[in-house]
Amino acid sequence: MTVDDHTSAPSATDALVAAVRNAVGDVTDPELRRSLAELEMLREIRVDGASVRVGVALTIVGCPASDRIQRDVTDAALSVPGITDATVDLTVMTAAERMQLTERLRAGGPRGIPFTPESLTRVIAVTSGKGGVGKSTVTANLAVALAQRGLAVGLIDADVHGFSIPGLLGLVDAEGRTQRPTRIDELIVPPVAHGVKVVSIGMFLREGDEGAAVAWRGPMLHRTVQQFLTDVYFGDLDVLLLDMPPGTGDVAISVGQLLPHARVLVVTTPQSSASDVAVRSALVARQTGQQVLGVVENMSAMVLPDGTVFDLFGAGGGGEVAASLSADDNEVPLLASIPLSPALRRAADAGDPIVVSEPTDPAAVAIAALADSVAALPRGLAGRSLPFCPGG
Repeated sequence: MTVDDHTSAPSATDALVAAVRNAVGDVTDPELRRSLAELEMLREIRVDGASVRVGVALTIVGCPASDRIQRDVTDAALSVPGITDATVDLTVMTAAERMQLTERLRAGGPRGIPFTPESLTRVIAVTSGKGGVGKSTVTANLAVALAQRGLAVGLIDADVHGFSIPGLLGLVDAEGRTQRPTRIDELIVPPVAHGVKVVSIGMFLREGDEGAAVAWRGPMLHRTVQQFLTDVYFGDLDVLLLDMPPGTGDVAISVGQLLPHARVLVVTTPQSSASDVAVRSALVARQTGQQVLGVVENMSAMVLPDGTVFDLFGAGGGGEVAASLSADDNEVPLLASIPLSPALRRAADAGDPIVVSEPTDPAAVAIAALADSVAALPRGLAGRSLPFCPGG
């Protein structure tokens, strides 16, 4: 070996630094769901014998994931053969570094709604004609059931006046405090519950005001929905669900304008008065160009322990809605009938989705079957550019 060869060969310390960098670079940021190496959060790594110091730049001051990142980086460094002691030095990105990070997360694209007709994300708005039909409970459990099937799922609580998704998914603690998103400049990183990325206006109310009413009119409602679609970093999603407010008001119109390619899932009860109103919400969606995906009948008949059938709200409403919305060339199916279930009510109150807490309950089984149907749906091609041109 020549002198030049010897001096150019990496030392044992250099090799150890490289091994540590590879190990800690694979650590995943629990909020952004990407590796520290990909996010360029690693800084200087110094090895002294069997000890190592690892520098990590957090995205913001007071990052809520800092303790976990520090612990995971320490464990990763100690997993490298030859390292017996590890220290993690946490710093914070500069404004320029954060700007570069947000640009990378947006894949270099301009700020805007990423869920375009060309996107591979299936966008589904869950609607109802009236309140009290269990639409939010169905939406929350459907989102979790889809995540259980390995899909990347996002959920927007678009029911601004009657938001309930954080509570249904366990994002509200015993003192009534709602878990908040993390802000990286203009980027909003949503909390994750049961594998679902969630955003709701309830996460942005001042502490102590969680029980306050949100008294907003059309322009504010439109800006809120638009900001949720524009500024919240969901990453690559297979499915985006929107829990819509009941009825045919401002939010329904805004979502129709912002996401005209979205498909609509209509939730009703078997009761005729509820099903009649549910049809109207679907018709408004169609007026904005959205396609009705199907109907879910909630609170349908339940079988009692003695075998008798208890139909508190009657029967047939879901089928009536599906028939009313069907046409010769566009059949709207009844995708699920979810029976009345005390367990479903208890799970919702506890913030513990029934598809997780009691998966064998008849309501959970019906929601799981609904998730199977939704997961199997092909991605629509409406509004999407196809990669071919006619021959000439």
